[in-house]
Amino acid sequence: MRKVFDEDSILLKETFEDKTAAIRKAGKMLYDRGCVDPEYIDAMLERDEKVSVYIGNGVAIPHGVAGSEKYIKASGVSFIQVPEGVSFGENKTAYIVIGIAGVNDEHLDILAKLAITCSDIENVEKLRTAQDKQTVMKILSDV
Repeated sequence: MRKVFDEDSILLKETFEDKTAAIRKAGKMLYDRGCVDPEYIDAMLERDEKVSVYIGNGVAIPHGVAGSEKYIKASGVSFIQVPEGVSFGENKTAYIVIGIAGVNDEHLDILAKLAITCSDIENVEKLRTAQDKQTVMKILSDV
């Protein structure tokens, strides 16, 4: 699998009015990198409407609904640090928003790796407070 994540995939110290804006930004980053068609962003929003993309520990991982694979050109990951947090529902504040797109079943592998990394609250706290992209890259080096 080619590298799906690099320093150009990272935004630090962002703020968002709501989860829709955060998901749109994560999707636009994937679009800007040539990973997805613009329709994939709508599929990411639809996914969150059906089932929350908030996975716990202050992390949300927006990705498209089933059937949106046709809008994916290449596997990719976008990472957004939101130090003040953005609400994904009652008692669901995300400080880390990670957009993913995976060709074929690569998204399952990406999701699994991210879930393992983000299940460690120490990793999440380091990602939430990271002052530079290199720190994020080091923690997410397996993706």
